[in-house]
Amino acid sequence: MTDVSPSPISPETDFPPWFQALRRVIDAMTAGLNVVGTLLICAVMLLVNADVIGRGMFNNPVSGVPEIVSMSIVAIVFLQVAQTFRKGRLTRTDAVLGFVEKRAPRLRMAIDFLYSLAAMALVWQILSASTPLFQKAWVRNTYEGTIGDFTAPIWPVKLIILIGCAALLVQLGLFAMTCLIRMVAPKSEAV
Repeated sequence: MTDVSPSPISPETDFPPWFQALRRVIDAMTAGLNVVGTLLICAVMLLVNADVIGRGMFNNPVSGVPEIVSMSIVAIVFLQVAQTFRKGRLTRTDAVLGFVEKRAPRLRMAIDFLYSLAAMALVWQILSASTPLFQKAWVRNTYEGTIGDFTAPIWPVKLIILIGCAALLVQLGLFAMTCLIRMVAPKSEAV
């Protein structure tokens, strides 16, 4: 089933070449983070299966699986959130926006622009709050697990949170710029 309304973030030929080039580079980096997140999902799946098989057949579970899984879930979310937003797959209701778009497309772009600014402010707060947590985990070499059984540093997950927030901020910025370009475009070119 195809979407009836064009996504404000979909590539269009009516945007300036510099914007299209910037979008291609950023989208490639976002897709790369998404691939890493998908590979991490596969690795976690294999690890959990190895743990279950080891526990059931050999009475020898894999050490640290609960800790690895809990840290991996957070990493996966932040690795894939920018791509989820880029593809228009974040949860939201479009009933009101669809109604507004049919009657006033520029108003829809204005609402989306304000939405992106609010989302950028929220993600900036998450990034700002997460930076000291990463620094603390890095300096103190904080770990998850039990000494003698399994330990893993938590700074890589904290770093992934920062990277994911930065990628989402950039995608939100692209979305805002797309809305702004469409709002100020001449009436005949407006989508």
